[in-house]
Amino acid sequence: KRVPAGCARNASVSRLNFKIEAEAPGSRARAGRFHGLHGEVITPIFMPVGTQATVKTQSVDSLKAAGSRVLLANTYHLMLRPGPEVFRHFGGIHKFMNWDGLVLTDSGGFQIFSISKLRQMTEEGARFQSHIDGSTHLLSPERSIEVQRAIGSDIMMVLDQCVPSTVDHATAKDAMELTHRWARRSLEARGDSPQSMFGIVQGACFRDLRRQSAETLAAMPFDGFAIGGLAVGETKAEREDFTEYTTQFMPKNLPRYLMGVGTPLDILEAVHRGVDMFDCIMPSQLAQRGGVYTSHQGRIQLRRGEYKFADDKLDPNCDCHVCQNYSRGYLHHLNKANETLGWKLLTRHNITFYHRLMREIRAAILAGNFAEFYRAKRERLAMTDNTHKSAPPPFVLDKSLGDYEVLKSAEGYCSVRQKSSGEVMHSVSNPVEEATLLYVEQSRLVKRLTEPSDRPLVIWDVGLGAGANAMAAIQAREKLGPEARRLHVVSFENDLDSFRLAVKHRTDFPYLKHPSPNVILEKGLWTSATGVTWQLIEGDFAEQFAKAPVPDLIFFDPFSAKTDSGLWSPAFFARLFDYCREHHSELFTYSASTAVRASLLYAGFFTATGSGSGPKAETTSATTRVTPHWKEKLLGDKWLDRWSRSQAKFPEGIDETARAAFESKILSHPQFQN
Repeated sequence: KRVPAGCARNASVSRLNFKIEAEAPGSRARAGRFHGLHGEVITPIFMPVGTQATVKTQSVDSLKAAGSRVLLANTYHLMLRPGPEVFRHFGGIHKFMNWDGLVLTDSGGFQIFSISKLRQMTEEGARFQSHIDGSTHLLSPERSIEVQRAIGSDIMMVLDQCVPSTVDHATAKDAMELTHRWARRSLEARGDSPQSMFGIVQGACFRDLRRQSAETLAAMPFDGFAIGGLAVGETKAEREDFTEYTTQFMPKNLPRYLMGVGTPLDILEAVHRGVDMFDCIMPSQLAQRGGVYTSHQGRIQLRRGEYKFADDKLDPNCDCHVCQNYSRGYLHHLNKANETLGWKLLTRHNITFYHRLMREIRAAILAGNFAEFYRAKRERLAMTDNTHKSAPPPFVLDKSLGDYEVLKSAEGYCSVRQKSSGEVMHSVSNPVEEATLLYVEQSRLVKRLTEPSDRPLVIWDVGLGAGANAMAAIQAREKLGPEARRLHVVSFENDLDSFRLAVKHRTDFPYLKHPSPNVILEKGLWTSATGVTWQLIEGDFAEQFAKAPVPDLIFFDPFSAKTDSGLWSPAFFARLFDYCREHHSELFTYSASTAVRASLLYAGFFTATGSGSGPKAETTSATTRVTPHWKEKLLGDKWLDRWSRSQAKFPEGIDETARAAFESKILSHPQFQN
C-alpha cells in the first residue's frame, strides 16, 4: 500500500514503546500494546473520565473490577482545585487517589473552549476567570505542562485551541496554527520528564487543514497523537468521515486517540477507522438518567414503567457485580427515586460493558474476523428498547400536488407519500440521514471523490422522488472544495410532482434550500463552479437509462416491487448489468428481500449485504466487479443455503418451466465458486 504523506515521518521510539500486534483485513482497525510509567496497556482501550481525580460514584476497587487500566483526569479542574501544590505534596495523582494504573491528563483546552464568556485567547495562552471563585488565571502551554508534571500523569496532552467544528475555514486555520505553535512550546516545557506527551490534530471539518495539522505534528517528537475538535457540533457522519480521513495521515507506529467520543457504536466505528484510544463521560452521565447498555437489547432506559416489575437481571450475558446481584425492577426503583446507589450501580455496569466491548473488538482483530464482527455488532449496538416498538403514525399536512402529499413524522421530519399506492419516500427515518447512510456513506462517496481522476464520478439517482439522495451526494461533494474529483449526478424520474411538491415546501425539506433544485426543474441541468453537474432525465428509467453515461454508483431507490415491479425483475436487472458489465459499477438499494438479491445474482451482479436502516437490519448492495473492499460483504454459502429453503426463492413471473434455469444460473455464479 502507498503510505500517505506524513505517516512515516515520526519514526523515533516513543516513551510508550507502542507495538501493533495485528491489523484487521478490510479495515483500519488494529490491536496493539504500550507501556506507561504505571504498567502495560493493550489497545483498543476505553478510558473512564475521572475529571476531578475520581470517576463519578466509583471507587478505585470498582474501577479495577470493571477492567479499567487508564483513567482520564483534567488539568483545568485540578489546577483550580486542589491545585498543583497538593499533588507535589502527595507525590502525584496516583498516590493521591490510590490508583496504580495509568492516568492521562487532558490539557484543559476543551474546558477553556467551553467557558467562552469567561476567557480571552491570546498568543500567550488563555486568560480566564475561575468558575469556583472568579479569580483570574492564565493557562499557557508552559503552565499546562507545569501542572501536568505536578499531577504526575503517565500521558500529558498539549494545550490546544478547540473551536466548534462548524466554524469557517479562516477561523479553523488560525486555531490550528496556534495549536501547532503551542504544541512546540509544550514539548519544550516537558524538558526531561519521563511522562509521555500527545499532540492534538485540529482543523475542524476541513480536509486540507486536517491533513496539514496531522503532517505538521507528525514531524514533532510526540509519543502519540489525538484527534481533537470533533463531537463539537458536526454530524455523526461528518465525525466518522473526518476520523477516517485524519488517521491516514497520522503516524502508524504511534497510538491514536479520539478525544471525547463516545457511545459504544461511536467507538466501534472509530476503531474501524484506525483509532486506538477513547474517553467519554457517557457511562456515568447516561447512568445518572437511568440509561444502560446491554448485550442483547442495546441501550435501554430503566426509568420506563415496563421495568417496574421486571425480576430478571440487567444483562444475562454480563458477569459484573450489578448483573449478578440486582434485578431490573430494583434498579428501576433506585433511579425513579433518584437514589445515588442507582447511579453508582448503573455506572459500574456501563463501564464494565465498555471494557468488555473493547476486549471483544481486540479479540476479533487478533482473530482476523473483525469485519464480520463489525457488521454484526454495529447492528446490535444501534438497538434501543424502542427499536421494535411502534412509533406514533405520521400525520398528513395540507400540502399536496397531483398524486403526492406531505407527511410529518412524530420526530418532526417530513416525507412525501404517493396517495395512490400509499408508499412513502424514506418511510422509516429522516430522509437526509437515510440518504447519507444508505447511499453516500455506504458507497464511500467522499473517499472516491478525493481519489485523483481525470473523469467525473458518475452517479445514477434512480427515483429522484423528493431529491434527498441527489442532494446528499451533491452536498457531500461541495464540502470537499474545488480540488476534489468532479461529480456528475444523473437523476431519473417519471413523475416530477413529488419533487416539485418538496421544492415548493422547502421549509419542510431544508436540504432543498440550495440553488440547484429550481434550476434542475426549469432546465434539466445544473452545473456548479465547484465541479458538480446535475442532470435530470424524465421518463421510465427502463427506457431512458441508456441515454446516460455508464455509472460508477447507482443509488437504486424506485418505489417497491409491488408498485414498480418492472424495475425489480430479473430481466431488467440483466439489462442493467449488460449496460454496466465492462465498467466497475456499484449498486445500492434499500431492499433486502430474497427475491431482489436472487434477481441481482441472476443478472450477473456480485451481491452483498448492505447497511441497516431504521428497523431494517440489512439492505442490499451489488457490484459488477469484486474488489478487496467487497469480499467481506458478499453473500456466501449461508445465504445460499437459506435461499434454497426459502418460500420466496423465485421472483414473481418466474414460472415452473424457467425455475430450473434460474436456479442453475445462481448456483453457478462466480460468487459461490470458491
